[in-house]
Amino acid sequence: MRWNKYRLKTRSEVEDIVVATLAEAGVEGVEIEDHIPLSKQELDQMFVDIMPEGPADDGTAYLSFYLDEDADCEAVLKRVEEELDSLRAFLDIGPCTIERSVTEDVDWINNWKKYFHQFYVDDILITPSWEEVRPEDASRMVIHIDPGTAFGTGMHETTQLCIRALKRYLKSGMELLDIGTGSGILSIAALMLGASHAVGTDLDPSTQVAVPDNLAANGIPEDSMELLIGNLINEAAVQEAVGYGRYDLVTANILADVLVMLMGAASRAMKHGGVIITSGILEGKEGIVAQAMKEAGLELIEETHQGEWACLCARKP
Repeated sequence: MRWNKYRLKTRSEVEDIVVATLAEAGVEGVEIEDHIPLSKQELDQMFVDIMPEGPADDGTAYLSFYLDEDADCEAVLKRVEEELDSLRAFLDIGPCTIERSVTEDVDWINNWKKYFHQFYVDDILITPSWEEVRPEDASRMVIHIDPGTAFGTGMHETTQLCIRALKRYLKSGMELLDIGTGSGILSIAALMLGASHAVGTDLDPSTQVAVPDNLAANGIPEDSMELLIGNLINEAAVQEAVGYGRYDLVTANILADVLVMLMGAASRAMKHGGVIITSGILEGKEGIVAQAMKEAGLELIEETHQGEWACLCARKP
């Protein structure tokens, strides 16, 4: 099979947000080319002592995605352009010009795996199925995650901020709502930390495959988590299925502007005394999320940062 390749030029500073926007438009899997220096954690995972010198970061990033010849490429590109236009209204995303080419068949489904290795979030080890747990890690909490091509691996700063917040606020027996559940990593972490049950919502039907597989990989009964496909912001059926005044903890690792629209529905789902953990918030966007929390009747209780990302936690009085 031949594939249509699309290479988009953007700014390295906002590449994570543009990748998330492409996912919203239906793009599954993106290759990133930039000159951002690797972090210490990334270097440690590569098991090398010295990295060769590369070009200096010029602020440019290229994001490539692939569509097979049988796909409705023009429809996908139209959605991509619409989503990028919406993003451009409040963020400098660079030119976002798209080059088109055709490439030969490659095992896209499995090649990405060489870039995902096990890593730590404090005392928790997160590992894919194709890597073994080392004997020295046997006493740790181990979360087995295979994100597939549609979801993140958990290595991103926003996911790590959420996991650390879960460790601070979760108590045994709590009920969790995980909005934008993706691979299910936050729900699985919560269940392993003592939550009694989780409900996850997501727009992407791929979660219906990823989440059960990841629950099984961690030995968690499938009925420990209920998965709903749909938009909690504006779909009454999803809101009814999620319920009202039900949850001790809510997690939402989504872009800041979506969090603003989501906050009212999230607040209505929470118990009094419940806590919402939000991330996906680029530095500079904390204010609009905090304001949305206030307008939804929530009290900001904590703000943490990692890299250029923020995590805001609020309580429902």
